[in-house]
Amino acid sequence: MNLEKVVFGFFILLALTLNLAFVIGDIDNPDHHEVWILFAAIIVNLIATGLKLGDRSHIGAVLLSTSLVADLQLFIAASVWTYAEYGPPSEMSPAVMASIVSLAAGALFANLVSVVMLVSDTLISRR
Repeated sequence: MNLEKVVFGFFILLALTLNLAFVIGDIDNPDHHEVWILFAAIIVNLIATGLKLGDRSHIGAVLLSTSLVADLQLFIAASVWTYAEYGPPSEMSPAVMASIVSLAAGALFANLVSVVMLVSDTLISRR
């Protein structure tokens, strides 16, 4: 068993599951979406992106691009949340929360594509 591949797979799956944990719930209800889960999803996605930097293959480039998309969308979601909490209006409306969760759902899709590609590549390389 290759420990490097285990760690790589672990962080990719953890990024997906943390992102899913944040997105689950009523899209416009702030009580269903915890800021700390979003923060953990951002940190784990950044670690997963760092682990993808070393691969020079074509699939590695696509995996890196999916990770960068997820990072960007999660950063934007966190920025919108920060602005909604501390900006001039200083209120979290259902529309703002829906925007935050929608951005996180886009990152979830990017993470899902990454996991599907990883599993596909693993199945192909085993043959």
